[in-house]
Amino acid sequence: MAGFQFVSPDIAVDVGTNNTRVYVKDKGIVVNEPSVVIVRGDDSRKIIAVGDSAEEMIGRSSGNVRIIHPLRDGVIVDYEMAQVMIHYFVSKAIGIRHFVRPRMVVTMPGKVSKVERRAVINAMERIGARQIFVVEQAFAAALGTGLPVYEPQGSFVVDIGAGTTEVALVSMGGIVLSHSIRIAGNKIDEAISGYLKKQHAILVTERVAEQLKMDLPDVLANEELEHMAIVRGRDIATGMPLTVDVNMAKVSEVIRETLKEILSAIKWVLGRIPPELAADILQNGIFLTGGSAMLPNLDTMIASEFGVPVSVARDAGECTTLGAGYMADHFDMLGGTGKGEA
Repeated sequence: MAGFQFVSPDIAVDVGTNNTRVYVKDKGIVVNEPSVVIVRGDDSRKIIAVGDSAEEMIGRSSGNVRIIHPLRDGVIVDYEMAQVMIHYFVSKAIGIRHFVRPRMVVTMPGKVSKVERRAVINAMERIGARQIFVVEQAFAAALGTGLPVYEPQGSFVVDIGAGTTEVALVSMGGIVLSHSIRIAGNKIDEAISGYLKKQHAILVTERVAEQLKMDLPDVLANEELEHMAIVRGRDIATGMPLTVDVNMAKVSEVIRETLKEILSAIKWVLGRIPPELAADILQNGIFLTGGSAMLPNLDTMIASEFGVPVSVARDAGECTTLGAGYMADHFDMLGGTGKGEA
């Protein structure tokens, strides 16, 4: 038919430090891949792999490649590679022939500079977005959890991602109070890697440290719990492969310092809640989202610290994407024609 054009569906793009997810209207999350790009040597134009295929190559490719993580602590640090990566994921999600200036909902940490915010918007504009709606990750996480964010009552969410922890009080379609720290899952992984290096003289990959984190039997560091893990890595002194037995109670103890920073962020927001919303939090409690929310007994630790009920959201690792996706499903209700923000 003459003049016929494909129309891109509305989408949500949750660009994370470790993973990027793309939600397509009426389809759900169709892309969930590592936020990584591999290029040939120093030539950033020679893209070798992106996402899953790039992740599979890490540690298995020749020395003439460069591994690039375009985001750090939740914000873009390599604009050019972020643009390449996002374009790849969006094209994969909606198909090349349908890529006709989609409308996008984009998530962003709460505490970003104007320059960092502009970098995200520019990246979306450069790949062809005709309309961009920016939503804070904490609000999207609360919405994706199923909390009544548009009702006149307070909902308290703690979103522990890879690069940032977002703590927020949400009510009446907006964020009443929030606090964002660049301490989250990756800092926990770094603490584990540092402990293994110092105490066992072993170097491990980021993937090994992350797996150890998720295999912890308890974050409360119970010394009576005798749980050992076999860890494989490289001997610091010789460079040879090395296998060691690690006491997981010690690992739990090590990450407590990082968890204390997250507890401090929660305390900061709890201490400033308006009296008229405080009763809602005491009754409904705190909801944990994000990948590291699933650390065993983290909810118990927080509940004991503050004396309020704590729940881990269903599909905790995907709540932010699902919330942004809900907004993409109802894009016409977001209002405005430009770069709005929730």
